[in-house]
Amino acid sequence: MLLPALFILIFTIVFIPEKNQAVDVSIPNDQRNNPIIVENIKPGTTNWQLTNPASRREIEGYASLTSVNRGDEIKFFVNTKEPSYTIAIFRMGWYGGAGGRQIAPTVIRPGVKQPPPIVDRSTGFIECDWIEPYVLKIPDDPDDPTLWASGIYLAKLTASVSGKQSYIIFVVRDDRRPSDILFQSSVTTYQAYNNWGGVSLYRWNSSGQQAYRVSFNRPYAASPNRAAAYGVGAGEFLTNFQPKRRTSSAGWEYNMLRWLERNGYDVTYCTDVDTHENHLDPYSGKPILLLHKAFVSVGHDEYWSWQMRQNVEAARDAGVSLGFFSANTSYWQIRFESSRITPAINRIIVAYKENAALDPYARDEDPSNDYLITTLWRKKPVNYPEDALIGVMYETFQVNADIVINQTAPSWLLANTQLSQRHTQAFLYWYRKESFHSIRLEGLLGYEVDRMFANAPANTIRVAHSPFRRGRNIRYADMTFYTTDSGATVFATGSMQWSWGLDDYNVPQLRPSVLNTDAQAITRNILTQMLDNSKRLETKDY
Repeated sequence: MLLPALFILIFTIVFIPEKNQAVDVSIPNDQRNNPIIVENIKPGTTNWQLTNPASRREIEGYASLTSVNRGDEIKFFVNTKEPSYTIAIFRMGWYGGAGGRQIAPTVIRPGVKQPPPIVDRSTGFIECDWIEPYVLKIPDDPDDPTLWASGIYLAKLTASVSGKQSYIIFVVRDDRRPSDILFQSSVTTYQAYNNWGGVSLYRWNSSGQQAYRVSFNRPYAASPNRAAAYGVGAGEFLTNFQPKRRTSSAGWEYNMLRWLERNGYDVTYCTDVDTHENHLDPYSGKPILLLHKAFVSVGHDEYWSWQMRQNVEAARDAGVSLGFFSANTSYWQIRFESSRITPAINRIIVAYKENAALDPYARDEDPSNDYLITTLWRKKPVNYPEDALIGVMYETFQVNADIVINQTAPSWLLANTQLSQRHTQAFLYWYRKESFHSIRLEGLLGYEVDRMFANAPANTIRVAHSPFRRGRNIRYADMTFYTTDSGATVFATGSMQWSWGLDDYNVPQLRPSVLNTDAQAITRNILTQMLDNSKRLETKDY
């Protein structure tokens, strides 16, 4: 009986690779302290990709946390009928185009057929209470930030008999490292659209009524598009949950991540649960958002809590720049609740949405909590429109068009684009002759888009006013930026698809290529503006 007993133990593994095992001597000395550059010259692999996706739930799993700090533990719960399975863990990045690096040796685990989930039919709520997790302790060496470097990680699960595969996605944080950029993964939006068990926060992909509560204690379902099955378990990181009649099934965050790491930006990662919690750094005593020069939201970032909004606005007002390379951002307000089966906090998302009148906070006759009712941010009783922070807010969806940037945009934004020479004599002659006055970024507008309303800060500048057809009418989406008294720059693309101009992941499987050198130059210019503003604040003599 000893051998079976050993197999069902909760495993803990610490894998410590050699420090900086592939540091290239050609790295300039001033960049050797950038963990992203050092990390991405280590050997990558394409083995992270699923070649036999578990589209019928042959193997599936979820993590006990959406993110884990270096030095802490995370648990993986896995369900399969097969006798055993393997876990291989990959950090996602550029890695010379391979896209990921295996961080730890592959682990063999006995298969477990997990119990059915707990169901609350009154709210559509489903939560798993699975057993026999694999416990992973993340190593932490303060002198080596590339040891399990902060990043978005995929645990690849492979069943022993069928060879079926799926992912568990999680983020490794480095709460004490003041990187230039903090990249937020929008897991609340992943979970809102996730219909594992037959329910999500949407009626259109729920088997009955839409849920008013959804739990992180369940796997991520597969995309409804079979061609996108290779993203199963990874939320909307690689692919998305939208029906293919609406848009491409390609995701957005991974494209931005690949581009940032390919270009050597100093970046660490978190989830929007971390933005909500905004942990205090024990060394500086500062909230983690204040350790960084810029905070970026990418793709589809629709569901925000009150604390998220407060924390991001406080960071902006303290001089942290904000980059919204996204659309439909902070559209619905949510609340977090603790799990009903574990002590873990912030494991349940509450969102009554169109049925906000049913929200207990709306029915308790206590006006002091009405600001937390889970309705649209722009509607009563919240009355806190998104564009007051972002500069733009959601207009419509099912758009696939071009972003049009006018030549009147600021020179710093247009540097190294086809409009960057507009002040030279030769360009002015050619400009008059050719009537050339804008940049058209083909295919980067969509699938949800934002525009300016009436609540943006007074100094907001519109740099793109992009037409798209809606029925017989022409409507417009906007790209904006503004600066604050704190020195922060707040930029918004007004489009989810911006990152597709930076990187071609998911081409041609799910979408055509829309790579665009001007979009790449503009992104560099925006980030330079954000990071340089922060440097000026650091050196300013008050």
